[in-house]
Amino acid sequence: MPIVNRIAEFAEDMKAWRRHLHQNPELGFDCHETAAFVAERLRDFGITEIHSGIAQSGLVALIHGRAPGPVIGLRADMDALPIEEATGAAYASQVPGKMHACGHDGHTTMLLGAARYLAETRNF
Repeated sequence: MPIVNRIAEFAEDMKAWRRHLHQNPELGFDCHETAAFVAERLRDFGITEIHSGIAQSGLVALIHGRAPGPVIGLRADMDALPIEEATGAAYASQVPGKMHACGHDGHTTMLLGAARYLAETRNF
């Protein structure tokens, strides 16, 4: 199945992940709940090598491909901004004075989608 079609099948999950992240923003290096959410998703995808506590609340996950060769790193920012959300969105921030106005909720979600696909196929 083409990559785009397979990843498109993740759309509803990815929407739910982004909305969860948007509703639960954390600032700076204090993203412990966000990191836990990401790590749980990674484990759901079958990724077992996850290192947490990097730079306080970051994490690194390793996905091994089918063959030896070069490696690549993908990274996402997870932190939000100290802004009061006034969008009125159904999935608006539930944390006073904090909001993902920066797009990092989307950035994290996109990388989770990529990790899911890579862990599923290991075609690299």
